[in-house]
Amino acid sequence: MKVDRLSRFSLSMPANLVRQFDAMAQEKGFANRSQAVAELVRSALVEHHAQVGLHDIAGTVTLVYDHHKRNIQGLLTDIQHEHGNWIISTLHVHLDHHHCMEVMAVRGPAAQVKAMADQLITAKGVKHGKLTVTTTGEELDKHEH
Repeated sequence: MKVDRLSRFSLSMPANLVRQFDAMAQEKGFANRSQAVAELVRSALVEHHAQVGLHDIAGTVTLVYDHHKRNIQGLLTDIQHEHGNWIISTLHVHLDHHHCMEVMAVRGPAAQVKAMADQLITAKGVKHGKLTVTTTGEELDKHEH
């Protein structure tokens, strides 16, 4: 296994921003500023890769809907079957007598996954939906070695 070399660089920021950053890093349990900054950079890269659409992404699509709405379950199932290549797993939860939550683990090309998520989220009868994106890890590994 190849060990990644470290690169040093300096940052200049307003003192108040540094104090807030240090407090956040401590609250989150980072051992030092370098770890905290590296995590922020990784998060920004994941978001960038998802926006650019050149890499595979992983994530979840979360939907909340009233299962009594006419045809909602059939519509959501049809959309999921159309895009089965990108859905790894689903979880269906009954929140109360009327409301269900569905969480889909997804993975695939960013543009296709986002288009599928948009189709699910905007389906008539969905009260709330959200695509949460993370990385498959592959594109970050390519840059580290």
